[in-house]
Amino acid sequence: MASAKQFVDEGIKKNHVMVYGKSYCPYCQRAKKLLEGETSEMEYIDLDKRDDGSDIQAYLKQLNGQGTVPHVYIGQEFIGGCSELQAVPKDELKKKLSKK
Repeated sequence: MASAKQFVDEGIKKNHVMVYGKSYCPYCQRAKKLLEGETSEMEYIDLDKRDDGSDIQAYLKQLNGQGTVPHVYIGQEFIGGCSELQAVPKDELKKKLSKK
């Protein structure tokens, strides 16, 4: 199995929209629903359903300083969590999602 660092780095690089969250987190579900309404090209990982989920979350915190979920990346850019995603103006979000 790939290390947490390798798994995260590859996920962010390979997927235009990459979200790391937890299945029971309402903010994760809200971010996922918002993005699903805008793009079909999203990869979503439930950290609580992976044996290495805590290692992945620790690496994500090290990477961007955020200890909570979700972690939203668009075009390899860290957007933030649900609040930060919701704060992105809709036209700007559409632009970010359409860039490849």
